[in-house]
This record gives sequence, structure tokens and C-alpha cells, in this order.
Amino acid sequence: MMTLLLLTQPGTHPVAWHAFRLAQSLIQAQHTVQVFFYQDAVTIANALNWRPQDEPNLGQQWQSLGIDLPVCVSAALNRGITDSDNAERHQLSTANLLSGFRLAGLGELADAMMTAERTLQF
Repeated sequence: MMTLLLLTQPGTHPVAWHAFRLAQSLIQAQHTVQVFFYQDAVTIANALNWRPQDEPNLGQQWQSLGIDLPVCVSAALNRGITDSDNAERHQLSTANLLSGFRLAGLGELADAMMTAERTLQF
């Protein structure tokens, strides 16, 4: 069973952590999980997010799952998050997309929704 998790809340929101924990549980149960970071959830992929040492970083937690981590390119650029290709294309000084995450268009989200047996939005 393929489950698509559509994240829309920022990493500071408890619901974003619930999505991560669900993904973790589904993967441990050997289910197929796809995710898509959209709206304010794209901020989870910002490499410049700083957390105190005693607080976990949600972006790093997602990296640890070893799954594909697509991030909506328009929402990311609108919130100051970019990869090196888009930084060069839009003449930005640097890239700040966390490794393991990648920018993607909404067409990928549409394709994932078509193939998913269930889609859960967080």
C-alpha cells in the first residue's frame, strides 16, 4: 500500500512532527511512503534553520529516513529556499536546500496523488 503524506505545516508546528512519526512507523512496517512538502512545510527543508542542541531538527529527522523528499519549487522560492540550480537561474547569492531534499513541481504531486492508495494532509 502506498501512502502519500502531503505536508503543509512548518516544522515548528506539532502536526509536522506527527507526519514524520507516521512516516517512520509506516516505513518500519514496510509500507511504501511518499511525501511532498508544500506551502509552509517547505521551510522544513531550509538548511539555515537553527535549533538549540537539546531540540531535534525536523529536516534532519526527515533526512534520516532515506526516502525521496520533494519540495514544491514555487513555495520554496517564495520562502527564500533554493537549490544551486535555481540560485544561479534567479541570481541568488547561495543555495540553502538541505541535502536529501529536492525541488519539484506540482506535477509530481499530482502524479503521486494519482498512484497513492491514500493521501493524508498534515
